[in-house]
Amino acid sequence: MTRSAERHVLQFCHGYDGPFLDCARQYANLFAGTGYRVTTVFLTGAADAEVAAGCASDEVLFMEYSSKAIRGLKLGAIVDLRKIAASRNFSFCIAHRFKPIYIALLGTSLPVIGVHHAFGDYKRGTRKLFARIFRKRLSLLGVSDAVRDDMRSCLPKWPAARIQTLYNRIDLQALQDSQVSAREARETLGLSMDAWVVGNVGRLHPDKDQATLLEGFAAALPGLPSNSQLVILGTGRLESELKTRARELGIGDRVLFLGQVPDARRYFSAFDVFALSSDNEPFGMVLLEAMAAGVPLLATACGGAREVVEGVGILFPLGDAERLAQGLQHLAAMDEQQRRQCAELMLGRLRERFSDLAVRDAFWRLPRVTELAPRG
Repeated sequence: MTRSAERHVLQFCHGYDGPFLDCARQYANLFAGTGYRVTTVFLTGAADAEVAAGCASDEVLFMEYSSKAIRGLKLGAIVDLRKIAASRNFSFCIAHRFKPIYIALLGTSLPVIGVHHAFGDYKRGTRKLFARIFRKRLSLLGVSDAVRDDMRSCLPKWPAARIQTLYNRIDLQALQDSQVSAREARETLGLSMDAWVVGNVGRLHPDKDQATLLEGFAAALPGLPSNSQLVILGTGRLESELKTRARELGIGDRVLFLGQVPDARRYFSAFDVFALSSDNEPFGMVLLEAMAAGVPLLATACGGAREVVEGVGILFPLGDAERLAQGLQHLAAMDEQQRRQCAELMLGRLRERFSDLAVRDAFWRLPRVTELAPRG
């Protein structure tokens, strides 16, 4: 391959499942109008034209490795990435999650900005050692202050300026354009137009703590509208257990488990309240999606969720069903004017902190970015 004289950014992603395709879009969008060309490389996943079109990148490459093939030393992927890096004038690499960071550091000589989307990525001693070996070329971003602080605590000798926050974000207008009306959303989900609906979207997994949500909803019912329902979108290993718990609480007829709903964020307007009961959510993209739909928020006061919700919604202590119930009753008592004011507050928060434009400006102010990639 002929090495290009243009300036390029290499974005290296583990895969495009779940929210990670939009993560690729988010980071490629940072370079719109800057003179940099973005090459996005997916380590796993079959080549897919729709995925490529959704990346907002100038070029998309698929390595097509299986999960099994990238266990251990990952020598094949290291060699393949080395060839890609040698063919273009890359200024630096943005790598999402630890395996791509590992491969990028071993396969290229580029500075690497590692993006972390979860807690605990540097708790292992081997990863701490690896990060220390490559600290001159590696800088780290967390998707929330909570993730950033977790990394700083695991890597206490790193300069704080090399471990920063860059929030997840949305294309606000595109998301709102994709979201359907409350009537259409309820018709699609099979919900009554007369019901007062508490919505929850997420895997049925201990991390999401829907058990506390069930208990809080049951406790809140005497102070909620008579036609209240709890609607949970998602699948997971706790489905049977959670359905049993709902029956034990006497709310089996009030709780709807709708399973996996494709492109669920289009239907958030079906909810009167969105409740997130997760245990230490690293960020919580579903919160942004609910905010874009103007749906009042109730979330646990921990992890990245606090940073999203504080000041525009209600927070409750993790696992505290009583406080969750009080929050639901408070939101049920809101009148239309209060709901409009709440929606305006959330829209302001999205624009100021969690929109593509706001985060693009924050990215170009990061010390490591201004060092590696002058604009223009």
